[in-house]
Order: sequence, then structure tokens, then C-alpha cells
Amino acid sequence: MTHRFAVVLVSAAALGLAPAVFGQDDAVERLADGRPDMNGIWQALNEANWNLEPHAASPAVLAQLGAQYAVPPGIGVVVGGEIPYLPEALARRDENFANRLELDPEVKCYMPGVPRATYMPYPFQIIQSQDVIMFAYEFAGAVRVVNMGAPTRAPADSWMGWSNGRWEGDTLVIDVASQNGQTWLDRAGNHHSSATHVVERYTRMCPNILMYEATIEDPNTFSRPWTIRMPLYRRVEENAQLMEFKCPEFAEEVLYGHLRRESED
Repeated sequence: MTHRFAVVLVSAAALGLAPAVFGQDDAVERLADGRPDMNGIWQALNEANWNLEPHAASPAVLAQLGAQYAVPPGIGVVVGGEIPYLPEALARRDENFANRLELDPEVKCYMPGVPRATYMPYPFQIIQSQDVIMFAYEFAGAVRVVNMGAPTRAPADSWMGWSNGRWEGDTLVIDVASQNGQTWLDRAGNHHSSATHVVERYTRMCPNILMYEATIEDPNTFSRPWTIRMPLYRRVEENAQLMEFKCPEFAEEVLYGHLRRESED
């Protein structure tokens, strides 16, 4: 495969054209119950964690970092290109971006919520059985369990929300509610409230690609439901595994540095 052709395939996938380009492979592995085998370690390869919308390259948040933490350009993963904010919520997005070093929950190592956990620059693992599916994320050690039985309700709001799953043909559909509204959607300040409702769709396209789609509805923040779409790729290197990323200790100075007692000398 040439480099140019590879770029075309990835761009088409991000724009929602992947089914026509790749085709759905009938030879994908299946479990004993006939469902597609989603087990494995997966990762997004895009710039969505920087900004879900199309964006140009831009300088790092601190000039001293130079090119090392500059924002890479991205074609975007929002179907239609633009997030449909309500006016007040759009103003808050801009305020979030201006103060992202202080406000972004990722800086503080808070669990990322759904859908952001899917496209952060870290792998995650799907562990699948007939009755339960578990997602384990490298970032912050976040975990969520997807109930595949009769839908249940959350006892309380939480960072990763409450997940009820079902199958629609060969597509795993996960209904996510009861998120606490304190997570962001990316580093650009895109946000949501505790009223957000996310419906995720995972479709096995071929042995090493899942097509991921998430529709986000939040009447407190957006004027209508909107959707993101992207491919997820299997980590196929030898001994692929989630590594330990205990980031709370990295965030201690950000969270608690102001409480340090200053010397009287």
C-alpha cells in the first residue's frame, strides 16, 4: 500500500466513508454465541483529543515548549464538521480553551468520560463475554462495565457514566448516561453537561479495524444531537498490553501545589 493510498483510506474513514472503502469482512472472528469478537487492545490514530472539529496546526499552549507540544492539524471527526452549540455553551467553550491549562480535566488526571476515553492518545482494551463487556483504559486506569442484560439505571452520576449495551446485528450499541458533566470532549474546551446522553456504535470492519461512532445529545449544551465517527485500530505488536499509567502523582503539583506551606525564611 502506498503512503498516498493509506492517507486516502484513513481520511475516508474519518469522514464516514469507511464501510464503502473497506467493506465489512465476513471472516472476522466470532465468539461461541456468533457475535463478532471485539476482544483486543485498540487505539484511535487521529487528532480528536486535540480538537474534535477540523483545525489547523497552532502553537503550544506555552511558547517555551516550541514545536514539541504544538497542536497538530486535524481533518476532524464530527459528522458535518461543526458541533451545534447553544450560544451560551459556545461562549463557555471559548472560555475553556483560553484557560485550558487550569480547567482541562485531562491536566488533572480525572477520568475522561465517554466518548473522550476512546480517542485519547492511549490504548484501551475490550474484554468481552456473552453477558458483560468491560472496557479498560490506560489513561488514569479508568474502567467501565457494559451491562448486556436488561437495561439498568445508575445509582448516581459518575465520571464514566452508566453503560447498557445491546447488539444490532453485528454492531455493538452502548447507551451511556449518568455522566457527571465534569469531563471535556477534547483539549479545545469542547464540553457537555450532566444531561448528556451518548449512544456508541462499534462495528468490526475487518480483523484489525473497528468503526466507532458516537451520537451525543445534551439539550443544555447543544441545539441538536450530533455524531462523531472514526476508525479504531488493533495494537498488533508482540505482547501488546495496557501499561500502567498512574497519572494522579503527575497532577499533584497542579492540584495541590498552592497548598504548600511557604518557608518563613
